[in-house]
Amino acid sequence: MDQKLSRGRTFAQEPQAPKRPTTHTWHGVTLTDEFAWLKAGNWPEVMRDPAALDPEIRSYLDAENAYCDAVLADTETMQAQLLTEMKGRIKEDDDSVPVADGPYAYFEHFREGGQHPVVCRLPRAGGPIQVMLDGDALAQGRVFFDLGPSRHSPDHNLLAWSADEAGSEYYTLRVRDIASGADLADIVVDTAGPPVWTADSSTFYYVRLDAQHRPSRVYRHRLGTPASDDALVFETTDPQYFVSLSDTQSGRFAVISVHDHETSAAWLVDLTLADTAPQPIAPLEPSVRYDVEHHPSLNGSPVLIFRTNAGGADDFKLAFAPLDAPARENWRDLVPHRPGVFILSFSVFADWLFWLEREDGLPRIVVQRLSNGERHSIAFPEEAYSLAINPGLEFATDVLRFTYSSMTTPSEVWDYDLATRSRSLRKRQEIPSGHDFANYVTRRLLAPTADGEMVPISLLHHRKTPINGTAPALVYGYGAYGIAIPAAFSTNRLSLVDRGFVFAIAHVRGGTEKGWGWYRNGKLAKKANTFHDFIAATEFLIEQGWVSPAKVIAQGGSAGGMLMGAIVNERPDLFAGIVAEVPFVDVLNTMLDDTLPLTPPEWLEWGNPRTDADVFRTILSYDPYENVRAQHYPAMLVFAGLTDPRVTYWEPAKWVARLRSRRIGDTLLALHTNMGAGHMGASGRFDRLKEIALAYAFAIKVALADTAKSRSPAPVRTAAE
Repeated sequence: MDQKLSRGRTFAQEPQAPKRPTTHTWHGVTLTDEFAWLKAGNWPEVMRDPAALDPEIRSYLDAENAYCDAVLADTETMQAQLLTEMKGRIKEDDDSVPVADGPYAYFEHFREGGQHPVVCRLPRAGGPIQVMLDGDALAQGRVFFDLGPSRHSPDHNLLAWSADEAGSEYYTLRVRDIASGADLADIVVDTAGPPVWTADSSTFYYVRLDAQHRPSRVYRHRLGTPASDDALVFETTDPQYFVSLSDTQSGRFAVISVHDHETSAAWLVDLTLADTAPQPIAPLEPSVRYDVEHHPSLNGSPVLIFRTNAGGADDFKLAFAPLDAPARENWRDLVPHRPGVFILSFSVFADWLFWLEREDGLPRIVVQRLSNGERHSIAFPEEAYSLAINPGLEFATDVLRFTYSSMTTPSEVWDYDLATRSRSLRKRQEIPSGHDFANYVTRRLLAPTADGEMVPISLLHHRKTPINGTAPALVYGYGAYGIAIPAAFSTNRLSLVDRGFVFAIAHVRGGTEKGWGWYRNGKLAKKANTFHDFIAATEFLIEQGWVSPAKVIAQGGSAGGMLMGAIVNERPDLFAGIVAEVPFVDVLNTMLDDTLPLTPPEWLEWGNPRTDADVFRTILSYDPYENVRAQHYPAMLVFAGLTDPRVTYWEPAKWVARLRSRRIGDTLLALHTNMGAGHMGASGRFDRLKEIALAYAFAIKVALADTAKSRSPAPVRTAAE
């Protein structure tokens, strides 16, 4: 075996975690976990303060990091080159497109060399730019710093802003006087998401995390009072549900949403009234979801508008009801359900209703004038692309902003005049090192599965890459929570594509690329469809000659990392390498432990193995950690975050330890734990690139190794075929 991929011929010694078996029995099955000790007994404290980690566990993770550095030392030059390339594609001195709100337009600025955004505004009547918040200055001297969402007050005098200084996603909320640049005495800890201001700018509502890191309560904070006096205005005690907070486009109401992955309900808080109680809309009903907007005068009466799957509308519809009678029995269709046309999101202006829908995997924007019902759509010609609506901050406007990109086309921000149907390009993503979209080819393919489905694949390659079965490939997958992976532009992946890689996204079941049914057929008892889809997509790319059978790297993170763990157990022969980022791989143990962050809400996605023996056996059948066995595995690079509250650090650490103890052979197996970050990795925009460069250098090393098996190439295919 080539020494670059073999542990036996490197000078570094693999860390070997001590085995200290513990057992527990569920439904007559005894599970043995020899590496359970890697879970710190004081893990909640570690989430907040990484220095509290047990020294023995820290020593082991440090040893793994040192080993990772050693076995990938031969890629350091490549990593540096990749980092230079990726930084060279970032316009360092850059601004977002200003968003108008009354007398100001708000935007973010990045300075040259800066890691964090500077939050600014510009008077619309003219005048100098005003800096409200300097992320770089706030981050100085901190190992980790993530600037959370900020919201200015309706009178434009104050800015509520938040930051996470550990990577654990506990945000501390502060209020800044914009004129003086000084923060007020008001400080609120353990918050999640943006606050919502009352109309008089004296008070804001916010969501607070509980001891299980679950957003479960909404509080009201009046400026100038201690946070300990904040009024609890809403709480859900059911551990299955999350709480989130937003405001309607009209600005009249705050919306408190209670939701899991299948069900949701909402309450309204009138922002023009002081100390008012939340008013329910329609109660929680199993498997019924709805989002809500407010319109003050639809056909002369105030109404609520809903995006919902109620009444069997699996791919969602739009409905409305009187504001003073919002119960379900009063909902009337506004845009009826159309099977196969999935409505992703919607919003409303004074005279316009608009929504984003997806049909056959491709998105489009549809616009309806409320005064006359006239409707038209905005579509695009490329085979695969990404589209997002940005409603902005104003209600009485005819201008809709949207963002478009494809795997070959850099991001474009457009303002669309709804009345004239004319477009104005506000910003095109600038690539300082240059980008010629004509050098790249994007395709949308469909891979057949054994059960008769067709898995969409979004594909990108350089026009000079031979499509004859010799190209290396990186195949990316996720497939969970109904999240669709967009065929969007990425400057970073060009570093692979320019080196002859084919980059593919397998839109497997578990996402909503083909509607809500695509999601439901990739969860719970049907979770294995996600893994089989990814394998089928990879096999299709090989069989059709798009990629080399010996040079395929698979990549996925979080729930996509669980996908990586499942496929590598089932088909280790199909992949030359695996990149698993913060992988959710200890599924069964996590779902059995209801004291862990976020476990009860996850039961709707995976099932509850504590109470259901069938669910237990289903998860056991695919759980990556439980199914590690004595077989040859491909080269693997695994990432973890010490303060990650979503996929706790010990999951990937235990998985790597068990892989080491059971696998046959000595292929490269490395674990990199970010000791100062959580689920999202490093916090600075350039620091994040270092981890991407490491992953890509690993992929290049493995896919282009001399040990790649030689097989007969497929016939040459031209880019046009």
